[in-house]
Amino acid sequence: MNLDSGTAGPDSTSLSRHRSVWDVRSESWIGLVDVLSQLAKLAQDDPGREERLTKIGALTEALRPIEACWAYPGRRAFAELCSHIDRGNLAHAAIIARRFHRTLASLTYRHEGTGAKNDADLPSQIESEQEYQAQLRCPYFEVLVVDDMLVEEEEALHRQVRNERRPDDDFVYDVVVVPTFEDALVASWVNFNLQAVVIRYGFPYRSRYFRELVGRRYIDGADVDGELLPESERGPLLGRQIAKLRPELDLYLVTDVNVEDVAAKAGETFNRIFFGEEDKLELNHSIMQGVAERYHTPFFDALCKYAKQPTGVFHALPLARGKSIMNSNWIGDLGQFYGMNLFMAETSATSGGLDSLLEPTGSLKLAQEYAARAFGSRRTFLVTNGTSTANKVVVQAIVRPDDIVLVDRNCHKSHHYGMVLAGAQVTYLEAYPLHEYSMYGAVPIRHIKETLLDLRRAGTLNRVRMVLLTNCTFDGIVYNVERLMLECLAIKPDLVFLWDEAWFAFARFHPVYRPRTAMGAAAKLTEMFKSEAYAKRYAEFASSFDEADWADDEKVLNTRLLPDPGKARVRVYATHSTHKTLTALRQGSMIHVWDQDFKDKAEEAFHEAYMTHTSTSPNYQILATLDVGRRQVEMEGYELVQRQLELAMNLRDQVAANPQLNSHFRFLTVTDMVPEEFRESHVESLYNMETGWENLLKAWQSDEFALDPSRATLAIGLTGMDGDTIKNKYLMDKYDIQINKTSRNTVLFMTNIGTTRSTIAYLLGVLVKIARDVDNRVRDMSTPELRIHEKRVRSLTQELPPLPNFSCFHQAFRGHSLDGQSETRDGDVRSAFFLSYDDANCEYLTMDDTAKAIRNARECVSAQFVIPYPPGFPILVPGQVISAEILQFMQALDVREIHGFRPELGFRIFTEPALELAGQANAVWKAQVNASAEAAEGE
Repeated sequence: MNLDSGTAGPDSTSLSRHRSVWDVRSESWIGLVDVLSQLAKLAQDDPGREERLTKIGALTEALRPIEACWAYPGRRAFAELCSHIDRGNLAHAAIIARRFHRTLASLTYRHEGTGAKNDADLPSQIESEQEYQAQLRCPYFEVLVVDDMLVEEEEALHRQVRNERRPDDDFVYDVVVVPTFEDALVASWVNFNLQAVVIRYGFPYRSRYFRELVGRRYIDGADVDGELLPESERGPLLGRQIAKLRPELDLYLVTDVNVEDVAAKAGETFNRIFFGEEDKLELNHSIMQGVAERYHTPFFDALCKYAKQPTGVFHALPLARGKSIMNSNWIGDLGQFYGMNLFMAETSATSGGLDSLLEPTGSLKLAQEYAARAFGSRRTFLVTNGTSTANKVVVQAIVRPDDIVLVDRNCHKSHHYGMVLAGAQVTYLEAYPLHEYSMYGAVPIRHIKETLLDLRRAGTLNRVRMVLLTNCTFDGIVYNVERLMLECLAIKPDLVFLWDEAWFAFARFHPVYRPRTAMGAAAKLTEMFKSEAYAKRYAEFASSFDEADWADDEKVLNTRLLPDPGKARVRVYATHSTHKTLTALRQGSMIHVWDQDFKDKAEEAFHEAYMTHTSTSPNYQILATLDVGRRQVEMEGYELVQRQLELAMNLRDQVAANPQLNSHFRFLTVTDMVPEEFRESHVESLYNMETGWENLLKAWQSDEFALDPSRATLAIGLTGMDGDTIKNKYLMDKYDIQINKTSRNTVLFMTNIGTTRSTIAYLLGVLVKIARDVDNRVRDMSTPELRIHEKRVRSLTQELPPLPNFSCFHQAFRGHSLDGQSETRDGDVRSAFFLSYDDANCEYLTMDDTAKAIRNARECVSAQFVIPYPPGFPILVPGQVISAEILQFMQALDVREIHGFRPELGFRIFTEPALELAGQANAVWKAQVNASAEAAEGE
């Protein structure tokens, strides 16, 4: 929207196309204040007066529908401002507009109990610092009331809310009244101050302002036409729709019809259902209590209380209560730096309200239950030693020795080590490669189905325990989690899924991201398998896909499969590095569980695995921040994630539009990161001015893989510098910009909920300086230097080494079919890993010697993990054959950091006698597994 144009204000369609309604609001208020101030100084006959009046008309029309969604300044106060403008009281209107804007920009309306409904109610000065601090301690929120009220009724409601406030209230709230179903949906999307919604009886369906906006963004269309529904059914339908959009909001229904019948049908959707006006006070108490339940941080509150108590410390922790610091003559600066509260809250006690992480019964138990509610799981476990440990806990709990696990080869190294610890037979899955950027995408569903069918053909499908994938990948590739699990469960209905969502903890709190999270998809599948609609859908599928079709692998691969709801079990685990994308101290992580068979098949094993890997001295500060971080995302996660998304898209657009930047840099788009075959939507850009966010919605709803726009991967090959050089020479050393990941020709910038417009602006300024520096260096180059530079650019943009696939396990570690007649792709990483512990079983070969050995037909087998950074995935795992393609890739790498490879020694590989002994042991193992399988078949 062009706020400087002379046209009328935006209609709902153009509003839906704007990247951020919040920015439209902010920019429109700024423009309104500026133009009103100018007009107040102009003479009546000034030639510029008419143009400015037209601008004011456009700005007020832009703000009118937006302000209807907020309590401050509110619809009536805004209408009074407009009436001053209409009557020509421009100087007074400018004063009012400036006050409104300042209060909105500073957010002081949150601290002043707000509710400025007319000029007399404009925010007053806070009388004392003590009063100000007291108001800061009383958080403010807004309640959406859906009712087609008269103006007098709405004003009476506002007065009632203000009159019910008490000095000892923990929170203060104001109300936003909207008249229609569609207005309520839009206000739920726009207004980040909302914490509760009160839906009353009898209101129209269609909006005056937002006819085209509803459904265009994050709001799923209702299954039925809301206009044709009786008014008594619109309330429950609206509640279900808002719950889809923002499940964290408390929902209350006030109905004039049979309240008992409504409660029986819609009770799960609403926190509480009231009959008419008979319980006004109870409704107010319910709203306050609902917010208080989400605001409550049981462990953090207990820790704060403990820190204030006098104690006598006689346990093994000198740091507790800060005694070893306060009584020291030499380390007082530690206390000054961190503050004494950190140490006053330090203890190894599990009593006094603090609880034990290993056997929680009090505050930590509650904290985990609240986390489960927030993240949509059935159970959540807090972890204080990182997601590496969380991954190992889940793997050890679910996987037994000799179980087959399908693992993305490019997953985090903790999974590979987890396979070693569990003794699993690993079948590595191949993600699609992005050779031109030296990175991998994600694993196609077809490849996973092929692998399962191969195992079925080998007679070992019954041993497949788990599918383990990363969602989303470091580079922002997100799976269609629901579809993938559906198709896999159709082939093996008891599969367990472990989704490593280390970088995706924030996704639960945004309506676009949520359906592609593990917990979101698990909840949907559970409901789906219980529904009559899915039973009918499956019956139609089963009638058209018979046993002969199931025996035809090609047909299975080319068909969108559906599992039998009577057999499929929803067993889903997700691990979150909460500290990576939400507010928590480092190593603060969570394990989320949605496992229908947890009690019967996993609980005891999970408890033992958790005990195995969890410290008996967990860091209470980490646990406290996990508790508070959960509170934050329940109260304001939607706002924070939406802001993050908008800032990332703005960063992309700014680079694309700047000639100096786009001559050297380019942010990769969805077409770069997701090949066409995986994009059913055929979307090529996630946002544009013509269609707004429609492309993003379309891609995320239908495509096999979606691109998370909050991760911005910058192609830097045209600078002639690789990612490592850009990172170290410029970003980190010169400009103090911290990043996590590079590839040979890309740099990844990850926005997060702490990213601000100022940090985006700083990054853009730094990129301009880098581009200018490159231009200056190239301009000063001699002819030979220029040729070297151009060769370097070609090597980074056109001549990148192809990414190698996983070769294979050596036969000494390879799995086999049930009849023992053929080998399978899975391999025993554990045996290979521990075989390398004996130095006599290993030798070193340099790159050249390895190449020579391969030419002479020797199978060189890696004795350890080899992980180059970048790209950061294992090129080799223990027991894997070194192929010519892998060697070629290693030779072409120009990175300094390669874990598991010492340039002066070369590859650590197994000796041929060691492989022969390992092969004999493998043969014995095969016989044992065959015997067990035959015995199981006999039973």
